[in-house]
Amino acid sequence: MTIEFDSLFGDIGVDRFLAEYWQRKPLLIRQAIPGFESPIEPNELAGLSLEEEVESRIILKQGSHPWELRQGPFPDDTYQQLPERDWTLLVQAVDQFVPEVADLLAQFRFLPSWRVDDVMISYATPGGGVGPHYDNYDVFLLQGHGKRRWRIGQQCSEDSQLLDNPDLRILADFDCQDEWVLEPGDMLYIPPGVAHDGVAETDCMTYSIGFRAPSHAEILVHFTDYLAHHLSDDQRYGDAGLNRPSDPAAIDPAAIDRLQQSVLRLVSDKEALATWFGRHMTEAKYPELAQAYAGEPEPLAESLSAGIGLETNPAVRLAYWEAADGSLRLFANGEHCAVGPALLPLVQLICNQRYLPAELLLGWTQEEDAQQLLEQLVAKGFLLMERQDE
Repeated sequence: MTIEFDSLFGDIGVDRFLAEYWQRKPLLIRQAIPGFESPIEPNELAGLSLEEEVESRIILKQGSHPWELRQGPFPDDTYQQLPERDWTLLVQAVDQFVPEVADLLAQFRFLPSWRVDDVMISYATPGGGVGPHYDNYDVFLLQGHGKRRWRIGQQCSEDSQLLDNPDLRILADFDCQDEWVLEPGDMLYIPPGVAHDGVAETDCMTYSIGFRAPSHAEILVHFTDYLAHHLSDDQRYGDAGLNRPSDPAAIDPAAIDRLQQSVLRLVSDKEALATWFGRHMTEAKYPELAQAYAGEPEPLAESLSAGIGLETNPAVRLAYWEAADGSLRLFANGEHCAVGPALLPLVQLICNQRYLPAELLLGWTQEEDAQQLLEQLVAKGFLLMERQDE
């Protein structure tokens, strides 16, 4: 698998990419996937944008106002009403609706799979784009069809000036430092905060593989909420051994020290932090897509014996954590369960393979804990019977 991943970066290879470029500087990789053919056509992408459950946008460079944003889902006649050029369609999380697009993520498993956000696909007519901007996360931009010119600009921050546009975060100033035209199979890596601007030279499609990066504010808010949910109301601020204050109205340093120690004890619980983090990083973008398959499945052992394998629901995110004592937490779509250490190989199989052949799972059904885990994942719609997703 290392050779496969290295081929994505040509002469650079994965290790050098991670050491020198990841979260540091942009990188253009010519023919990262040689002969790449988009598994989805522009009209199919447009069809997704008509669906209620799909998140989509259209950006017109000159609509009712400059950089007009329209939110989907769109009516059937939308694309007959658009101009011939200077607009872009963006469809989020196409990997969760098109299995062949989800297969593309296997190319990026040299990175933690729980960091992957989704695969957004954009279709643009000549001149179409979303304006110069920056993201707060890493993104790989894989050209799927046609040609797009990318300009790379300066490092940005929240202090960077934006245009007065209520819908889009478009940079007011752009300092072009590099410029390339990408063709199918070419890929551009953009680290967080780096300004970039892509403009279609022909009708084109671009795959954006983005990675989750929770902000420190998000981490503090959600982790402390998680901790608070598990605390008793009896656990309160205390000051046993209090000395008589020189001024009763003053909050003295000793009170702040006691408070700080209480907070540090709470947030230093590594098991609680790992459990929260696993749940948070596997929260589903569209949980209803997993819930649609939830219910009472057919008897698992019988299905496996009949050669029916299991496959991961594309809408489901999976990860696991192994504690120092060998205990396991399996995370799926923001939930978790404790798993015995003996099931580590099964957990690794579930988290790392989209398709689980029946012959690999039959042996596990002889172990009660393993069978219960598999049945629970199927009942929740996290794993699908092979024929359910045909």
